[in-house]
Amino acid sequence: MLSRTADHLFWMSRYTERAENTARMLDVNYQTSLLPQSKAVAQLGWQGLLSISELLPSYQALHGEVTPRSVMEFMVKDEDNPSSIISCLRAARENARAVRGTLTTEVWETQNQTWLELNRMLKAGEFERDPGQFFEWVKFRSHLSRGVTVGTMLMDEALHFMRLGTFLERADNTARLVDVKFHAVQSDFFGAATEQDQEYDFYHWSAILRSVSGFEIYRKVYRDVIKPERVADLLILRPDMPRSLHASMNEVLSNLEMVANDQSHETLRRAGKLRADLKWGHIDEILATGLHAFLTQFLDRVNELGARISRDFLVPTSA
Repeated sequence: MLSRTADHLFWMSRYTERAENTARMLDVNYQTSLLPQSKAVAQLGWQGLLSISELLPSYQALHGEVTPRSVMEFMVKDEDNPSSIISCLRAARENARAVRGTLTTEVWETQNQTWLELNRMLKAGEFERDPGQFFEWVKFRSHLSRGVTVGTMLMDEALHFMRLGTFLERADNTARLVDVKFHAVQSDFFGAATEQDQEYDFYHWSAILRSVSGFEIYRKVYRDVIKPERVADLLILRPDMPRSLHASMNEVLSNLEMVANDQSHETLRRAGKLRADLKWGHIDEILATGLHAFLTQFLDRVNELGARISRDFLVPTSA
């Protein structure tokens, strides 16, 4: 397969997944902001969301003070913000259009229709009228895109590059999401919270679970009250939790093996080593060394993996 074609397929999927993850984070923050809480705590939540995406400096340069309305506008409608929902879905559609001949009609129509409908909804003010409903729509379109891709595409290299993009992006985002807890409380130890913080803590961890569709899964797996270390275990090490780091890296590795070439041995080895660390890791060890340190290192390794995949298979980033 031509490296340029592989590049467009890879990034089409990454941007679609990124739009969904942005909608998930915004939705959870929006729902949490409706709970009774102090203004300072609410503001920490919105600041944390910008920190996850490494967008706090560019947001403050534009808007100054962190307010819920400004953050949502910035993360949904700002075309100059490369991580906003409108930017991600536009980039996904542009990448899809560039490889129109490689996609099935259904996959292309889904991407195109999502872009057209998004513009109609934003012009009609549907986002401002009901943000929660808008975020659900973004998630639904991403689910539809993924389902149509798996259900209609030939199981060849094109599909493997698309899946590779999806799961690399998901691994990156889940790690950032778990890490946001430590942006908010600036502590690397679960027991550091005072009793007053415990109620907020419960809502915070519930919100994180809901943002990855993990609330019911947590109840089913642990049958217990929500404990931070178990949330971390579920989202990092459980291979049967679809949005966990372990499950995402399983998919990255299996798709990487399907497209392996003469140059990719080292990339494959590093992906395998990262997956092995998750497979044989234990949550107590991770917490003992510090969750923030572990997640920071994980993000560095995932970013390095993305760069190596680009170098081995795709159009070089400098091109």
